[in-house]
Amino acid sequence: MDTAYRVSPLRTDDPERLGDYVLTGRLGSGGMAVVYLAEDPDGTYVAIKLIHASLAHDPEFRARFRGEVDRARLVPSF
Repeated sequence: MDTAYRVSPLRTDDPERLGDYVLTGRLGSGGMAVVYLAEDPDGTYVAIKLIHASLAHDPEFRARFRGEVDRARLVPSF
């Protein structure tokens, strides 16, 4: 895969799979989540944002994250 971005290797404590997706590296991390590069069963590469467990039950965070998801869905895939 030819990429124009930096992908860091998975860390030993990172999952190797999330559902049907195979995680291939880390795209970034921050205070609320880790973003992984993953491959779906069809071989398409996608970004998966895995929020930190400590935020999963915070209603304010969940509302902000839902807004982020809704905005991301407006962007066409290529």
